[in-house]
Amino acid sequence: MDTYRAFEVTSSRNFALVEREVRDPLPGQVRIRVEACGVCHSDVVAVEGMRADPLVPVVPGHEIVGVIDAVGVGVTAWTPGTRVGVGFLNGHCGECEQCRRGDFVNCANQPATGTTVDGGYAEVAYARASGLVRIPEAADPLEVAPLLCAGITMYSALLSSGARPGSLVAVQGIGGLGHLGVQYAKALGYRVAAIARGPEKAALAAELGADEYIDSTTGDPAAALQRVGGATAILATAPSGASMSPLIGGLAPRGELLVVGAAADPLEIGTSSLIFGTRAVRGTLTGSAIDNEDSLRFAHQRGIRSYNEIVPLSEAPKAYERMLSGRARFRIVLDTRN
Repeated sequence: MDTYRAFEVTSSRNFALVEREVRDPLPGQVRIRVEACGVCHSDVVAVEGMRADPLVPVVPGHEIVGVIDAVGVGVTAWTPGTRVGVGFLNGHCGECEQCRRGDFVNCANQPATGTTVDGGYAEVAYARASGLVRIPEAADPLEVAPLLCAGITMYSALLSSGARPGSLVAVQGIGGLGHLGVQYAKALGYRVAAIARGPEKAALAAELGADEYIDSTTGDPAAALQRVGGATAILATAPSGASMSPLIGGLAPRGELLVVGAAADPLEIGTSSLIFGTRAVRGTLTGSAIDNEDSLRFAHQRGIRSYNEIVPLSEAPKAYERMLSGRARFRIVLDTRN
């Protein structure tokens, strides 16, 4: 193809389906024929005009799976025909202080896929070779796409928690992040408590692998966690600081509240809740490209799967609206193949 279809966005939710010319990848880049792209809540930064200059068109989407069809100058480790993924991090620079210390996630010069550079609401995407994730051969692109952001976010948070197998880990929310968090936590050997609103979600929590279900509408979730021993780690996925803050009381001594859900309102935590019990609150952000490969391999081996709704690329704006409404169960994936 000489051209490809893409959904650009400007200002706030101003989507436009355009034809773009296929270009050669820049030095250090690869060109990818996109097969699937997840629709993630973090897409709001691009779609709602929260960028530095929202009038500059950008293609959203950062849960990309596709096949390399061209490589730029200097790319030696990747070849055309290889199926790869690209997550929120579009490739570290390898030269800044953070990279020199091996902290690739916090690279100071790393593009954000679908936000500062074009993403995957398109038939073609470009990425730095340092940001590529190798996809397991037997994996279905439509099933894998959400694991490149939501999946690695949960996996990295759990691994960073220091919780030992058999200890209690709680997952707040059974949504786009939480339904994966419960599965990863169970597969990693933790005793898992799922926290959600309403008794009707108890069956789903059990299906995902939760050992305990806590209905936050019938009482204090923190007190409920303490009744089952206190949580070594709590993954807070709900986009609400007000709902996260009380969970501190459910932590065991030296436990951590791991914030993975982006909320508009702040956390409000009493200092005594942290001091007495030596508890902590920490944010976690995705993982490096090789971490993402580990996560995909682990998910593939353990049967961890994302519950997805599949939508054609032509309906990307509607898919975004459905994601934002919270009605999706639980992730939406664009099928970008003709």
